[in-house]
Amino acid sequence: MFLVAGLGNPGEQYAATPHNLGFLVVDRLAARHGIRVTRKECQALVGQGTVRGKTVLLAKPQTFMNLSGVAVRPLLEKYEVPPAGLIAVYDELDLPWGAMRIRPKGSAAGHNGAKDLIAKLGTQEFPRIRLGVHPGHPLTSQGRTGADYLLSRFTRQQNETLDAFIDLAADAAESIIAEGVELSMTRFNGRVETVAPGAAKEE
Repeated sequence: MFLVAGLGNPGEQYAATPHNLGFLVVDRLAARHGIRVTRKECQALVGQGTVRGKTVLLAKPQTFMNLSGVAVRPLLEKYEVPPAGLIAVYDELDLPWGAMRIRPKGSAAGHNGAKDLIAKLGTQEFPRIRLGVHPGHPLTSQGRTGADYLLSRFTRQQNETLDAFIDLAADAAESIIAEGVELSMTRFNGRVETVAPGAAKEE
């Protein structure tokens, strides 16, 4: 069994923000494979089904981003999934909007949700799909912090490629499940869903 955990924040006010890309990817996988992610378990919304012939548990932790591990660790233990069977999907401010990086393991690289996963699981040895959300210009030039930006709604320009970006990430998750991390890295790393010219400008 695999556990695909999309990281994000619960609540309608956060639904259409860069910090919730993980939730959106889980929703896309659920829609593709007829999985209802509505059951409440271990402080998460979960749903179980089949993806590319493999049993998969989809999860959206409801603990808020900084405590993602509080939900994910009990789910792994309950369903007897090893850390290597976890696929964590989350936003990455260090990557440009539309970029994606699959990694088999590694540090949190400053991401608080990943940091809590590592702390609660006691290991960095789990695959992750990092989704680039940086807008392409210095946030400080507008007097904004990274947190301000991550919790702000998608811009009109970002919305133009959001659907394709989510599709690409869902494809990557399916590839990891069916073909493994290494082959998926070869297939997907370096691919970018680019925004239209001028999309880096805030509205």
